[in-house]
Amino acid sequence: MARDPQVLSQVKALLEEISKLAPGHAVELRSPPYAAIQCCEGPKHTRGTPPNVVEMGATELFGLIAGTLEWSDGLRDGRITASGERSDLSQLFQQAAQTIRITE
Repeated sequence: MARDPQVLSQVKALLEEISKLAPGHAVELRSPPYAAIQCCEGPKHTRGTPPNVVEMGATELFGLIAGTLEWSDGLRDGRITASGERSDLSQLFQQAAQTIRITE
């Protein structure tokens, strides 16, 4: 899968801002094929498959930040996958939608 350089830049910038809002290493937040971060307070993951993983495409990440996609809708229709007891990032994305602006 080819990575669009503009989308790559935007995804990385958004994930960096999210990591500032929720520093930590308890959840791995992935937006393949662009980037992944560890965020949220809690036990640090160091080896193997992380116990708390959230994955979504760039379109879904942009939608959550822009407020055009609801967390629950993304989960329900499979555009967002979340596993683990700390993987409910709905509050984090509500906060992010209020504080992070997407630039063109």
